[in-house]
Amino acid sequence: MRGRALKLSAPRRLVCDLMRFSIGVPRVTVQRQMNLGPLQESRVAQQSRPSWTVLFLKGYALLALETPELRRAYVKLPRPQLYEYPANVASIAHEREHHGERVVLLSTIKSPERRSIGELGALIHAARTRPVLEIKEFRRALKVARMPGPIRWLLMWLGLNIGRQRARHFGTFQLSVYSGLGAESLNPLTPLTTLLNYGPIDEDGSVSVRIHYDHRVMDGANVARALERFEEILNGEITAEVQGLAQSESVPAAASRVAT
Repeated sequence: MRGRALKLSAPRRLVCDLMRFSIGVPRVTVQRQMNLGPLQESRVAQQSRPSWTVLFLKGYALLALETPELRRAYVKLPRPQLYEYPANVASIAHEREHHGERVVLLSTIKSPERRSIGELGALIHAARTRPVLEIKEFRRALKVARMPGPIRWLLMWLGLNIGRQRARHFGTFQLSVYSGLGAESLNPLTPLTTLLNYGPIDEDGSVSVRIHYDHRVMDGANVARALERFEEILNGEITAEVQGLAQSESVPAAASRVAT
């Protein structure tokens, strides 16, 4: 049949370029079925519930802070080696509309482990709602996407293989989820060392959580232990912070009643 040719948009070229460099990564997946009942109960008790994306982001950043392998990257310059970062830079995938097309763009958050749940929520909300060209990372990525292919590929190769530049431009780990749409990705691709995703969360807090990792950087047993610790962090430190949010919300309300 005779169809029609569609020109690749700038955002679609970005995805193609990312896949170009992701295909060569020997990626393996480890999954753990988690019970996040304590976190679910604390979240449901909130007047304004923090998103699951924010909770998983903060928890994974804390996990990576105490697990050096999750902050390492395989780079090729000046020679093949592992490069370890002192802190995290989260890369988060967002679906946005740009020039009438639904596109995926990536924003970054430096040191999410040091930020509060409220601050992380505000940053993610801004990346999802502000005009696309007002977000620095989106604007820069679309500018690069308009360059000729060989120049884009050279810039991306250098950015991924110079240790000091890699985290700045691409992040140290990626978070990409569709659970809000009732679906989950089983084999996502990324050029980064790890990609975290999870499926729909049941009312009792049951959820499948996956870490997709670069086998050149670490082994499966490390990731399995990290997932076990991740569950503890979500039901421990993250739950405690969520409960603290509830208490901070109740204090102004109580003060208001006393004043009246």
